[in-house]
Amino acid sequence: MRKLLYLVSMLLLTLGLQAATPVDDSTVMDEKQYLNYVDSIKSAEKYETGLIHLPGGKIEMNVPAGFKFLNAEQSKYVLTTLWGNPASASDDILGMLFPAHSDPFDSSSYAFIIRFDSIGYVKDYDAAKIDYNELLKNMQKDEDEENPERIKNGYQPIHMIGWAQTPFYDKENKVLHWAKELKFGEATPHTLNYEIRVLGRYGVLDMNAVCTMNELPLVEADINKVLAMARFTKGNSYADFDPKIDKIAAWTIGGLVAGKVLAKVGFFAILAKYAAACWKFIILGFAALAGFFRKLFTGKKEKEAVYEPAINREQEKQEEEQHREEQKED
Repeated sequence: MRKLLYLVSMLLLTLGLQAATPVDDSTVMDEKQYLNYVDSIKSAEKYETGLIHLPGGKIEMNVPAGFKFLNAEQSKYVLTTLWGNPASASDDILGMLFPAHSDPFDSSSYAFIIRFDSIGYVKDYDAAKIDYNELLKNMQKDEDEENPERIKNGYQPIHMIGWAQTPFYDKENKVLHWAKELKFGEATPHTLNYEIRVLGRYGVLDMNAVCTMNELPLVEADINKVLAMARFTKGNSYADFDPKIDKIAAWTIGGLVAGKVLAKVGFFAILAKYAAACWKFIILGFAALAGFFRKLFTGKKEKEAVYEPAINREQEKQEEEQHREEQKED
């Protein structure tokens, strides 16, 4: 996960300048201000464990020791203000799941973003028949069509290296999970996109984690516990489906894994919906804290930053536009 690379580079640059020149008290204060900023957010975050009822009433999660859950409101703050995404990236978020030792500032761990997609009842008759190697080839072929458009719009090309975890469907528990190794431009290490889908009566619970391939052993060590956490409440489970009144999804298991390619929607369009919070805009820059650092290291003093769930959208938009202009100049 690259969300802290810009911050780390700025800190290292500052520390390097300090090593070569006499200590500037104002610079020391700036570093303290940043640490105070981080501490204020960490102290304000209210994590939960145990049985948690997700918004909407359809799903509950039993979060055991070793993990912690961040509710929808705080998760929106993480995705928008901390990780620099537009408000639309968090419209339907239900929460985030972190390892107990991790938090939104940790660049060497993972976090699952949790959503519910009300696409309807997903039929699973094709699960045992899918050739995932052939599906992988089809997904990679789509890159030739999608990447020129991405480059035209200012994004890096994406190449799917292969399965980091071959898709597996637990038919008894109605849980599908898989992982992709992705390459963004020439960036290293490669990106890991780990996806979980829990099938229900009215749609699927989406749990999506994006980090680097370096974190794959961490995810693999925890994945069985993560897979067992979520379940649909009474009346909302897969077994509660009523063919007379319930909506049937337009795609099946293969379509979910392909990112709806089989439904002719486009792999990267769907990947953007679920993973933008962790890579698409982070690659462009850590907008919110980049602006904070620009003010710190140009000598402009501000009040100590605090955790504010109510986000100033206009200011966020201006910062994003300013950051794009700076990128063009670079």
